[in-house]
Amino acid sequence: MTMGLGERARVMEILLVEDNPADIRLTKEALKEADQKVNLNVVMNGVSALQFLRTSGSSPDHPRPDLIILDLNLPKKNGREVLADVKGDPELRTIPVVVLTTSTADEDILTSYHLHANCYVHKPMDLERFIEVILSIQSFWYWMVVRPAERIRDPW
Repeated sequence: MTMGLGERARVMEILLVEDNPADIRLTKEALKEADQKVNLNVVMNGVSALQFLRTSGSSPDHPRPDLIILDLNLPKKNGREVLADVKGDPELRTIPVVVLTTSTADEDILTSYHLHANCYVHKPMDLERFIEVILSIQSFWYWMVVRPAERIRDPW
């Protein structure tokens, strides 16, 4: 959806694709501190992520995400495969994807950007820093970024 200045009061829809229960819990706790209302949907593997995304927007109870936060190390289908599928799908490619992972490997960073990740963020191990990172991601994508309206079709 368009995130124009007049629409900032609406709920931000985030899909978290993460298999670590502790990181899921920390993300939920961090987003409770956000200044904006956030609806967080969580899936724990790559196959479920793609199923969720391909059916999103089908009903008010299953909205299309405004943002995907994606771990790279996932069961069933890893984050790189999910990223490639999302960015290769004309219906999904405009959804921003933030790769949030523990990997600092140059290959993972380069591969993520080659697959058109919108950004790559190292997942901090420190609790306070983790909360800061989650709130920064949410705030940036809520307040700073202008996204295309859903009614505008991607000609590419």
